[in-house]
Amino acid sequence: MAARIRIGVLGAGGRMGAAVIAAAAAEPRAMLAGAIERAGHEAVGRPLGAPFAANLTICANPGPLAHASDVLIDFTSPAALEATLDAACEAGKAVVVGTTGLEAGHHALIDRAARTVAVLQAANTSLGVAVLTRLVREAARTLDWDIEIAELHHRHKVDAPSGTALALGEAAAAARGRRFDDVAAYGREGERRPGEIGFASLRGGSAAGDHLVLLAGEGERIELVHRAENRMIFARGALQAALWLAGKAAGRYAIDDVLGL
Repeated sequence: MAARIRIGVLGAGGRMGAAVIAAAAAEPRAMLAGAIERAGHEAVGRPLGAPFAANLTICANPGPLAHASDVLIDFTSPAALEATLDAACEAGKAVVVGTTGLEAGHHALIDRAARTVAVLQAANTSLGVAVLTRLVREAARTLDWDIEIAELHHRHKVDAPSGTALALGEAAAAARGRRFDDVAAYGREGERRPGEIGFASLRGGSAAGDHLVLLAGEGERIELVHRAENRMIFARGALQAALWLAGKAAGRYAIDDVLGL
């Protein structure tokens, strides 16, 4: 039997971190190497409990966790990303970055780390969203129709539009050979500009994440929709990505690579 892949979880005190830990417990190809949360968080020092080792507790230092892991899975915050990548590079371990709200500077940090270790970054780790993104590319390339993107998330989500909505818009713009910043519209007054890609963000309740890409032509329209029923789909996708990433050469990867798209 092949050795199990050791997974280190960053952001263990959050909703996604807890979901990844649960997914690792159910995956026979993986074992949890440990978990961390930011210093001062109430989860630090808390034991993970069954089915994990009795002495496995949530810590605050990513360095030792990186050395004990084969792959790190990061669902923390943009502010914590640099420390995660530094720990991964110092230990020579791969890392899956699922943190959203990243800006150009964060992507530069990922590019730098990818020269040393394997890094897979995804605004959304759902395998279904990866397929949706591919469909959006094909539709945008084929049809010169208006594109609007709407998304719904729970009331606690900080970033808007969501990272997934932005990634879908970027895919559509790239398929048309357009610069994303030139066509993105985050608010609208008056008539729609030709060629723009509009975004609408809804927040409320406990919605895990719905995304609608509308392509509207004269007398017809196409609606491409993905609805997340719970966070476990993202956790299972991140875990599958981590299992795939283990042992890969240094470089920057995406969910498309995991699925062979």
